Amino acid sequence: MHRGALFVRRVRANLPAHALASKRAPRNSPGPTFTVTDATEYPLPQGQLSLSGPVARPAVGTVAIRGDLAHIALADRYLCAHYVVPQVRTIGTAGATLLCQPREGSDPVMRLEAGTRFEALDYAGPWCWGCLGPEGPSGYLHLAELVSES
Repeated sequence: MHRGALFVRRVRANLPAHALASKRAPRNSPGPTFTVTDATEYPLPQGQLSLSGPVARPAVGTVAIRGDLAHIALADRYLCAHYVVPQVRTIGTAGATLLCQPREGSDPVMRLEAGTRFEALDYAGPWCWGCLGPEGPSGYLHLAELVSES
């Protein structure tokens, strides 16, 4: 028997039964349902995209770009690992404060009124990162501050 296989068996033998279960969601479980922005609103860039030189990094809370992803409308101007077509959401009845970082006490970017159209670009835990448009403002808000999609 291979030494590594013996180690894995020992480790598994010491784990409780619930820890041995798969970490993946069951295939028959319904996932979240999201709507996608109409593709004609932000058409995909045509032709070859190229780098033409250095670009100044936008200030936090302005253009909808961060280190790992950017709004699809910015693909012709900014190089980023991932581009996202936003999901159009609506700010809830209490309004929302758009924040610079996904944590309580972060600097506010601006206050959004109830019913404001918000373009969601990323979800992580209780936070949503998005913008009012590709040129900003952009920032984080609590998912609870958005109108439910049910």
